[in-house]
Amino acid sequence: MDTQVSTVIDPDLCTGCGECVRVCPQETITLQSKKAMVTGAESIACGHCAAVCPTGAVTVTSLSKEALALETIAADDRWLPYGEFDTGQLFRLMRSRRSCRNYTDKPVPLSILQDLVKIGISAPSGSNCQQWTFTLIPSRSSVLFLGKAIGKFFKKLNKTAEKAWLRNLMALFGRRELQAYYRDYYLDIKAKIREFETGGRDFLFWEAPAAIVIGTTPGASCPKEDALMAAQNILLGAHSMGLGTCPIGFAVAAMNRDRSIQVKMGMAANEIVHAVVTVGYPDEKWRGLADRKQVAPRIFQG
Repeated sequence: MDTQVSTVIDPDLCTGCGECVRVCPQETITLQSKKAMVTGAESIACGHCAAVCPTGAVTVTSLSKEALALETIAADDRWLPYGEFDTGQLFRLMRSRRSCRNYTDKPVPLSILQDLVKIGISAPSGSNCQQWTFTLIPSRSSVLFLGKAIGKFFKKLNKTAEKAWLRNLMALFGRRELQAYYRDYYLDIKAKIREFETGGRDFLFWEAPAAIVIGTTPGASCPKEDALMAAQNILLGAHSMGLGTCPIGFAVAAMNRDRSIQVKMGMAANEIVHAVVTVGYPDEKWRGLADRKQVAPRIFQG
């Protein structure tokens, strides 16, 4: 992780209020002679100091406003104070987003996919690492290319799973994954691959015209969490923009077990894929909200 300090403080604008010192998680800034000064050797470039400064005295030069400048949406760049958003409407958005498995053939403009990435990176990340990666798949032909590669992986896996002696041998050594795959997925996967190869429906990407692959590069403190929080932002943002989405777990499994797939897509071999999300204009209309199973949270008193 890059911890190089890029914080700059204008002493003429600084009033010495100390707010930047109070919110800095890395102790990069201290008060000296009633002025804020950069005294620490490390920074996670979170931007808290600049965001809290009442006079605009603090700048984090490694950060860019352009990184979050949306092209297809008029964004409001004012900070939204705590409690000033309608939680009921936020919850409605969360509940209204459904996994979409029916899309029109209308293409999704690249500019919208790029804006979804910017919405994604507004999510938090562990130690502000921001070591996520995003690979845009902007056309149906590109989605099919990935689908065929993933189908090839599962055809090979099915041939391995067909060997009862191998499933049983692995189970003897505590490796029951192949046995579980054969029991739960083998027949269904085999049928869907056959249908796809004979011109039938795409049961992997559901005929989606676009997709986004979300991964991370090595070195992040909690890479999976970072990627999945970014993915959730994308899911909610897409719904608000009139788009349907669906996370594709089978694609994630295949790409992490066969890194040649991501290399063919121009991704680095050491990237870890955490989410693959289809994106498209939905050809379905819901008329109500779905419920969830009852949850009984534990209460720890200490």
